[in-house]
Amino acid sequence: MRKLWKSHSHAVISSLAILALIGITVESKRSRGLPNFFYYSSTSLWLWPKGRSTIGHGVAARGGPGAPTIDPLVHSLAVIHNSSTLAKKEEKRQRTMMKLRDEIHKVLKGRKKDEKVKNIEQKLARARALIKAAMRSGNSDHNSSISLEDIDYVPQGNIYKNALAFHRSYLLMEKMFKIFIYEEGEPPLFHDGPYNNIYSIEGVFINSMEAHSHFRTKDPSQAHVFFLPFSVVMIIQTLFDPIVRDKAVLERTIVDYIRVISNKYPYWNRSLSADHFMLSCHDWGPRATWYYPLLYFHSIRALCNANISENFNPRKDVSIPEINLKTGEIPTLSPGLPPSERTNLAFFAGRMHGLIRPILLKHWKGQDEDILVYDELPKNSSYDVMMKTSKYCLCPSGFEVASPRIAEAIYAECVPVLISQSYVLPFSDVLNWESFSVQVSVGDIPNLKRILMGIPYEKYLKMHDGVKQVQRHFLVNYPLKRYDVFHMTVHSIWLRRLNIGIRS
Repeated sequence: MRKLWKSHSHAVISSLAILALIGITVESKRSRGLPNFFYYSSTSLWLWPKGRSTIGHGVAARGGPGAPTIDPLVHSLAVIHNSSTLAKKEEKRQRTMMKLRDEIHKVLKGRKKDEKVKNIEQKLARARALIKAAMRSGNSDHNSSISLEDIDYVPQGNIYKNALAFHRSYLLMEKMFKIFIYEEGEPPLFHDGPYNNIYSIEGVFINSMEAHSHFRTKDPSQAHVFFLPFSVVMIIQTLFDPIVRDKAVLERTIVDYIRVISNKYPYWNRSLSADHFMLSCHDWGPRATWYYPLLYFHSIRALCNANISENFNPRKDVSIPEINLKTGEIPTLSPGLPPSERTNLAFFAGRMHGLIRPILLKHWKGQDEDILVYDELPKNSSYDVMMKTSKYCLCPSGFEVASPRIAEAIYAECVPVLISQSYVLPFSDVLNWESFSVQVSVGDIPNLKRILMGIPYEKYLKMHDGVKQVQRHFLVNYPLKRYDVFHMTVHSIWLRRLNIGIRS
């Protein structure tokens, strides 16, 4: 039997990856009064249920009488409990997976308990309870019974889905959360990343995590999550030949790396990767995880390309903003112009690629003096100045759903107009994007001026204030500052870890 397992272990593990769709590593916490968050059907979720967080991908919430409202965001493609909507072939596959899941549970039940894992899970359970209390208090019409002290910033206002719950969760993260970084691998493919292009967030996060983060622990037995420090950008830049175009370099590099760490340490196999995460801003970030099914279906993936139509799963995956550090230097932001001095209604300039931008240019390039749309800026015009003199900045998707224009608009204190499909917005587990942005469907591009002109000026002023307030969450800082883009990314990973329970 051992020989059989060894000879077919990779195939078996690949099969088990499919089980991620039904939560094979998640232990139900009903006996402790805690909801079961990871992939199972649930009417009690950690993602704050207010507002719309996904563009162009509405999914009706389900629940019985009295069930709380559920953000459409959490009903991702991986939620499979309603088999009546599945094709017969899919139903057969689900029945097979259910049988496999039951077999794995039998194996897990026979394992000896790991007291360190048990201790970690108990502490996380207490954190869940505290956050749930803050959620209830924060959603109450009465004065909050929970008072949280903070030295420099207290989240408040409608830019948050639940400011009190976010604040409680953030403080618990700062106090508790520990991340172990695998030290295997050599730069530039590992432990390094880009700093001077639209994928800069990869380099920023890896460097900040390794060199400056108090979340890092050298003791893996104390870790809540485990970071796989490869950079998709650096793998492509170093190994990918644009003539040969052998994309298998990603497969070989990442699969070999996972085999090394899973053979050397027990942690990957202990959770079947559910408490492991990777981060990538490259367009091929999702592709990089295809080659190892557990990484694709089960691990936490922090991605700029957060596209539901490409199986981004908001229950376990993290959407991060695309930030273009053009020179590698941290931008110094100056106060933007007040609304009264912003003379342009809306502005966009960018290359015509993807499916959405050609539609935008077809309808608005050179068509209106209030909607300024260019594929190439006029001579003597400044991109930054145009953003800072516009009330609204158009942020259409290109080849991929993410765009650095969203962060650029926020930096310029220009209300983002998001034109995309199936895009899960960054940090939408806590941020209420409707309070500081406008979301326009592709079909409404011809009606863009009517939509923007129809927004009352008082509402625009509130959105403008919201952009100024939310700016701190998208800033790159050296040294790191609380609530900046690095800490917001870590917080999103923290929430995903709260969504699962690891069996010892």
